[in-house]
Amino acid sequence: MKNIKLNNGVEVPLVGFGTFQITEPLEAEKAVINAIKSGYRHIDTAQSYMNEEAVGKGISKSGVARSELFITTKIWVENVSYKGVLDSFERSLKRLDLEYIDLLLIHQPYNDVYGAWKAMEELQESGRVRAIGVSNFSVDRVVDLAAFNKVAPQVNQIEINPFHQQTETIEALKNEKVVVEAWAPFAEGKNNIFSNPILKDIGDKYNKSVAQVIVRWLVEQDILVLTKSVNINRMKENIDVFDFSLSTEDKEKIAELDLSTSQFFSHSDPEMVKWMASRKLGI
Repeated sequence: MKNIKLNNGVEVPLVGFGTFQITEPLEAEKAVINAIKSGYRHIDTAQSYMNEEAVGKGISKSGVARSELFITTKIWVENVSYKGVLDSFERSLKRLDLEYIDLLLIHQPYNDVYGAWKAMEELQESGRVRAIGVSNFSVDRVVDLAAFNKVAPQVNQIEINPFHQQTETIEALKNEKVVVEAWAPFAEGKNNIFSNPILKDIGDKYNKSVAQVIVRWLVEQDILVLTKSVNINRMKENIDVFDFSLSTEDKEKIAELDLSTSQFFSHSDPEMVKWMASRKLGI
């Protein structure tokens, strides 16, 4: 597995296992165990996924040393403040049954982001968090955080898939030395992505699946990518992407699929901001 080095020297396995929407406790626990068994060493969860405890049990039962794993969790909107981060981090750590977190992210760009960031800087300085970053932030918000704080964000986790490629955003973030991480690389199956003729033709050329083509496309851009499946065979398939390379022609064809719009929702939509602000999880 190839690693990516963050701007503070911490290394992250390039392909990670995402746990979004795996909410049933036993299923989530088993999924994490199977993912680690399949070779994943990078596991991503969040307070709002409501599965941190199950993820922690999976990590504990995996049989793999904690030092070999890279664990991410995210601070939900209601906890995005100085005190909110410090308090909710303790609860997340307890649910995960861990002594430290490898990467802590602000999940959404709302609430008291600057107070939250100050708390995250303190957690990183204490050694209880190895890297800090954001999720779903526009480039200007990332630069703003970097300009007015001691520590610049080390990661920005954003939606990237063949239908929403975000090429300019990716380039801008890389110029700021912020590592880009892709959520929803398969667009959660939208637009019949797994039967897309362009992606299927490319996959057939290398005897690879559409999912493997997409992961490889991201890997070749040095983008961290989170894949998700509860099927162990697909878990193994999604990580088996280091034995082929895409041609320039392949990449040009994939570029043609870009619709330049989110496959889910806009983070600048006022109604979405209000909805997230009202989503109190008590976590």
